[in-house]
Amino acid sequence: MTRSPRPDFLVIGAPKAGTTALHSALRQHPEVFTTTPKEPKYFLCDDAPPPDWRGPGDRHSQQEWIWRWDQYERLFEPAGREQLRGESTPFYLWSRSAHQRIAERLPDVRLIAVVRDPIDRAYSNWMHLWCDGLEPVGDFEEAFARQQERMADGWAPFWRYAGLGRYGEQLQHLYRYVDSERVLVMRYRELVDDPRAAVDRACTFLGITPGLVDEIPRDNARAYVEPGWRPQLLGPVVRAGAQLGRFAPPQVWRRASVPLVAALSGGDETHRPKLAAEARERLLPHFADDIALLAEITGEDFGDWLSRESRGSFLQRRQAVSEPA
Repeated sequence: MTRSPRPDFLVIGAPKAGTTALHSALRQHPEVFTTTPKEPKYFLCDDAPPPDWRGPGDRHSQQEWIWRWDQYERLFEPAGREQLRGESTPFYLWSRSAHQRIAERLPDVRLIAVVRDPIDRAYSNWMHLWCDGLEPVGDFEEAFARQQERMADGWAPFWRYAGLGRYGEQLQHLYRYVDSERVLVMRYRELVDDPRAAVDRACTFLGITPGLVDEIPRDNARAYVEPGWRPQLLGPVVRAGAQLGRFAPPQVWRRASVPLVAALSGGDETHRPKLAAEARERLLPHFADDIALLAEITGEDFGDWLSRESRGSFLQRRQAVSEPA
């Protein structure tokens, strides 16, 4: 019997929580087919063009959204007859409307949600945009505080440094539409501390053979951009280019931006600074209630997220794991 060309699983989030690394690992599995592009974003739309987001670079990136169902189905047509098919759009976990659409269109789909310390996630989110030249505010806490203002101005979900990390609320809403037995909640630290075991856990959940993926790629971190003349001079150029890039095919601006983004860091691969303990302490009240809700929903302990200490980037954490005690 011919299968309908649609996904068997979705990696639904969260952004900057290791979804790219997990997607890349599953892509290596011979029993898995994943889409190109990695993030079709179909369920963020309602069979209509994506919202007219207005943040830096938002309109450029929207050109790659797949919003027609027939186009979405075609993404899965190249899959082998026996392959499990999937895609990874990390904003599905955040999007309340996506939950209902996924349940209606894909009543048997399996979902994987990767969650990360919400403050570390938000800091990584800001760092990603800052190092790409799109974030105009060079102070993380100041940028964090602008979420409501940016939402009112129509900036895309990726700018919601606080909202994207409230996983308890997100899962609580998701479970109204999808049976929790079809949702695997993983922790970012699993991908860092024991990558092979983490991938095998995902494989077991999906019903495919574990033990066939030997490594997991590092996350998509950028070289750190020091505050100073480079972002002051080149940042506006990058943002203006991204604005104009919406009038050209996405790959055109992507190629053109490479030397600009590289110039922002000056080629410096220095490890990015960890978030100060004092900053974490100031931000904890934004998430403490939701961390408690997440623990209640999952039955797991997330008390380590209430710490004043940042755990750092993927590379910093991997180095800490590999260092002898």
